Amino acid sequence: MGSAANIQAYPPESGQIALKDGEAPRFWVTIDTEEDFDWNGPFSRTDFRLDSVPALSACQSYFERAGVRPIYLVDWPIVQDDRAVAILAPALASGRCDIGAQLHPWVTPPFDEAVNDRNSYTGNLPETLQRAKMQTLRDGIRDRFGTAPLAYRAGRYGLGRSSAAMLADLGFRLDTSVRSGFDYRPGHGPDYRCAPLRPWWVGQGSDALLEVPVTTVFGGALGRLGPPVYHRVARDGLRAGAALARLGLVERIALTPEGIPADKACRAIDIAIEQRLPILNFSFHSPSLQPGNTPYVRSDADLDLFYRWWDVVLDHLAQRGIAAIDTDGILAMATRSAIAR
Repeated sequence: MGSAANIQAYPPESGQIALKDGEAPRFWVTIDTEEDFDWNGPFSRTDFRLDSVPALSACQSYFERAGVRPIYLVDWPIVQDDRAVAILAPALASGRCDIGAQLHPWVTPPFDEAVNDRNSYTGNLPETLQRAKMQTLRDGIRDRFGTAPLAYRAGRYGLGRSSAAMLADLGFRLDTSVRSGFDYRPGHGPDYRCAPLRPWWVGQGSDALLEVPVTTVFGGALGRLGPPVYHRVARDGLRAGAALARLGLVERIALTPEGIPADKACRAIDIAIEQRLPILNFSFHSPSLQPGNTPYVRSDADLDLFYRWWDVVLDHLAQRGIAAIDTDGILAMATRSAIAR
């Protein structure tokens, strides 16, 4: 296991979790389970809704039929919503889903910071306030759902230098805040352009925290040269990145139904398999389960396409022999890999 205390002190490939000979990758479905808010508006402690909460029931039923145990990374407003607890707690108790934590600092007490873009990234807050918000969320999940969460995601992927130590001290075993291939510095956030795609251990021994990055791959004719070219050109905006994709040179493809067509997601799955990534980490936001909350699902037709996307992608995963995994399974896989080294 690595010795770095900072999640963003990335290990070499030899220090990352790797598949054993003959071992197949697995896939993990992570859901940012959160309040409904205006994605184009300013951050607010109170200007949000929870209208999409009932749609969690249909989501859970869908993944149960598919034989997938998703993890709902719940934030503070969801923890406080009795409907969300009524839907998800029984599924958790019967082993049909996992519950993790997702921290939106602007709606999570204690409220000792100004609400602005910079402070929307938890890692930018004073360490004592970061820890207090993490503890509030952890304890709320434990009290409402009956078990303390093992997995954590920082809202907006906003890790800080001391996040790993805080999370480990609070009993978390796994973090999934790193979004490989993305740079959030223009909005005061972290830079994950060079983050590995394979999981890695942060710290040592019983205090070690496993980082499982959200999966984003790069395809195109440039091959391994593609990511640095993309990041250099795409600094001028999304249109530059789209032009690279149209030319077939390089394309960044995230494993998400939000903005990524199913055929491209299937191509990304194939790339991830070729790269022998052990965990394919899918993600989306729970407000997308109801029309009108996110840019990705604006109508009933969009919601139908959202679930059809999963039909196509899950079928492709099955054809490639990639089975679902849950939080405990990921931790067991990573522990075996570390011992083998």
